[in-house]
Amino acid sequence: MAMAPSVFAFPRLVCIFLFFIAIVTAGAAPVSNLGQREEIKRKLMDNGIGLTPQMGWNTWNHFHCDVDEKLIRETADAMVSTGLSKVGYEYINIDDCWAELNRDSMGNLVPKASTFPSGIRALADYVHKKGLKFGLYSNAGTTTCSQSMPGSLGYEEQDAKTFALWGVDYLKYDNCDNSGTSPRERFPKMSKALLETGRPIFFSLCEWGEEDPATWAPGLGNSWRTTDDIVDSWGSMATRADLNDKWASYAGPGGWNDPDMLEVGNGGMTTEEYRSHFSIWALIKAPLLIGCDIRSMDNATFEILSNKEVIDVNQDKLGVQGKKVKKDGELEVWAGPLSGNRVAVILWNRGPIKAELTVFWSDIGLSSSTIVDVRNLWKHKTETSVQGKISAEVESHGCEMYVLSPSGVRH
Repeated sequence: MAMAPSVFAFPRLVCIFLFFIAIVTAGAAPVSNLGQREEIKRKLMDNGIGLTPQMGWNTWNHFHCDVDEKLIRETADAMVSTGLSKVGYEYINIDDCWAELNRDSMGNLVPKASTFPSGIRALADYVHKKGLKFGLYSNAGTTTCSQSMPGSLGYEEQDAKTFALWGVDYLKYDNCDNSGTSPRERFPKMSKALLETGRPIFFSLCEWGEEDPATWAPGLGNSWRTTDDIVDSWGSMATRADLNDKWASYAGPGGWNDPDMLEVGNGGMTTEEYRSHFSIWALIKAPLLIGCDIRSMDNATFEILSNKEVIDVNQDKLGVQGKKVKKDGELEVWAGPLSGNRVAVILWNRGPIKAELTVFWSDIGLSSSTIVDVRNLWKHKTETSVQGKISAEVESHGCEMYVLSPSGVRH
């Protein structure tokens, strides 16, 4: 098999060093100067948000512009009644199309009267009373991507104050209608404006990976898109996993690579494919933002989205993004370190037929003499005292996901 570098090829301290070097060298993206960037970086860490990847729900993948306050209230209700909130999903995020086309006479954004007649503040209050957090969308351009509402370009301070006043906890900030100007010039303005409101607001940069935001966004926001938009297909999902993989060393507590939102439950992939989608997103510390209608999801969708053992990999406090560590044609091993000297491993069969996959300890940075307990996160079974390797028959487009916990070393 062709061997990719081990997930443990660089010690943790080196990864941390590279992470912070990436922040410092991002100085080409002025806030306006290095001192201000360092202050923003410190505040981003001090505000306590984004220490693990964000979890929640977003309107776009399933509803696009067909959004209103009834949908948001009912989704907040469903997040609680289904138990999804108990396993970590907390943000209820409205994407594009929530505002009127024109600002008011004072230059303020105006919620669309026909779909959000109660206003955004009342809706945020409803979400908060459910024990959840509320997210909104804007754009670092003149209009948003739908061209149905204003962007925030030139209104960063005013809009940030409005979002804070409304009780917004999360801002997704897109990159449309920008006249070809660099996001390195536009995105820092909103980052600074949000911090100056004094309200902790998770800042999600949606720059689509065009100017390699992993190299400069860690000092600006809590996550940054590394790819263009996902669609509900096997090829789209798998491609975004690959595109995101190269930026693994830039992710860590406070800031995460984002290969876009989850398509699980939207109907374009099989259950096996959705299980692979969710597993890989969890391992690579991607945001877990549900993109389906959770009010009417089927049991298979719920079982995937609510798998607490897989979610725990995503939310592990060590915060190291897993990577593709071994590839033989369409058979792949992805792995990453977890807290407590554990390792998460995925055997991923991207081929058209069922196949046997094997991961050797040497593939994932373990000594061949290490004895581990192997927990299968989808079958919820543990095999004890395993040494040297794991093998499994994996369905086409399916995966097996494990956590290896060292139980001793044989000398």
